[in-house]
Amino acid sequence: MKSSELAISGAFEFVPTTFADNRGMFVSPYQAPALIEAIGYAMPVVQTNHSISRRGSIRGVHFADVPPSQAKFIYCPRGSLLDVVVDIRVGSPTFGKWDAVRLDSKECRGLYVSEGLGHSFVALEDDTVMTYLCSEGYNPGAEHGINPLDPALGLPWPADLEQLLSDKDRDAPTLAEAEAAGTLPRYEDCLAYYDQLRAAHA
Repeated sequence: MKSSELAISGAFEFVPTTFADNRGMFVSPYQAPALIEAIGYAMPVVQTNHSISRRGSIRGVHFADVPPSQAKFIYCPRGSLLDVVVDIRVGSPTFGKWDAVRLDSKECRGLYVSEGLGHSFVALEDDTVMTYLCSEGYNPGAEHGINPLDPALGLPWPADLEQLLSDKDRDAPTLAEAEAAGTLPRYEDCLAYYDQLRAAHA
């Protein structure tokens, strides 16, 4: 499995080897040793999430309080999607920037999103499935969102798709509003938490 860090530190893309024959295809999208080599510690899998989305559905931008927040390892077992990572860590050199990766069921690429980063995606086909492994369970009191249509972010949503959003995501604050409200994670707190996780793994 090959891995590479995105333009946003703490986000990694993983490309597994696929094995195809006359029966179909086999692949291992998540491999713990490859993730440990990339980030320096193991990610506990406390919860798995599974979503099915219509073409044009946008989910996110979602994030959680640090610590412990919620790291995610994501892959797409059916259909295709554009996955977007947003650096919302106040004080980060890339604060307000984003990077995107196409995930689909042909290559089964994976994406790791560290604690404190914002995560969003858009389904490029009907019945697109996203599966993600989570380091922490859902904690409603610590979960937050940023409007994925915030013009200041300029996220790369394809212009040919009819956008479908939940009321919660459509009504979420802009990045500037979330920063003013003090709900965004601080970069220094995220780095300290990453170091804590590495130390616990050593």
